[in-house]
Amino acid sequence: MNKVISILLFIIVVNASHSQAQCAMCKRTAETDMENKKKSSARSLNGGILYLLSIPYLIGAVGAIAWYKNRKK
Repeated sequence: MNKVISILLFIIVVNASHSQAQCAMCKRTAETDMENKKKSSARSLNGGILYLLSIPYLIGAVGAIAWYKNRKK
């Protein structure tokens, strides 16, 4: 079991380095706003990215807490 988890973790880490941080449209919008000195759109974009980033971590944390509590029984 530990070998399978180690292999999956290795694959995730290797593939994560090849991924892009933003889609092309988000990147262009952020670059354009920075060129035009608009900070409000960039802040909104960053807020949206952080919101979308936090959801998987919250789901994982809830799952880990549920697993930990049920493991003791």
